[in-house]
Amino acid sequence: MLLVPSLRLPTGAPSLADAVAQAVRDGVASGELVPDRTYSVYQLAELLGVSRSPVREGLLRLAEAGLVAIRRNRGFSVLPPRAHDVEEIVEIRLALEPAAARKAATGGTDGEHAAIRVALDAMAAAAARGDEASFWPADRALHDLLLRAAGNGRAAAIVAQLRATTALLGPPTTASGRTLAEIHAEHEPVVAAVLARDGAAAEAAMRTHLEATGALLVSHLRARPPH
Repeated sequence: MLLVPSLRLPTGAPSLADAVAQAVRDGVASGELVPDRTYSVYQLAELLGVSRSPVREGLLRLAEAGLVAIRRNRGFSVLPPRAHDVEEIVEIRLALEPAAARKAATGGTDGEHAAIRVALDAMAAAAARGDEASFWPADRALHDLLLRAAGNGRAAAIVAQLRATTALLGPPTTASGRTLAEIHAEHEPVVAAVLARDGAAAEAAMRTHLEATGALLVSHLRARPPH
């Protein structure tokens, strides 16, 4: 299976292996790399313009995280998460994001709050157009901005990686059974509380959003017929 030409090596990673791992995560999140297909290490190295050594190292890191399976003498495949995986991911996000929403509300700058508002508006506009390709980057940007407004760049990186894993479930509208408008509506009380600098309300709204999302994703996975 040939890899799609749109997969690219990101800039700014600490090492080539980290960049390869992020390129694969990005490919998973965008739907360019999908479960149940085997991809060639040689093709990935050629596509990203690096040697096979950092490709193998990056894939080993992803394998340790449970995101890919390495097929000896064949390549690698991405692994769809199980219900228990999603429960663990949601538990980690619940430990990070509600508290971050509180801190973003009480300690975020006016500029950070304005950027959060812009991200929510971009979600609303994309939902109105039915534009999933624009909606999900705005969704990811909103969560990232909230974490960074709380002063926690490491948590933002962790959440980005966790979301790459749940992206293997397919489009979130399909995986959770919600429309773009419904997903946008879940974010509105979070942002409203942040902009009002109401830390308790922001924390509660983020917790409600993540718990609802987690419950829907787990329910969807458990309803799937076994492969």
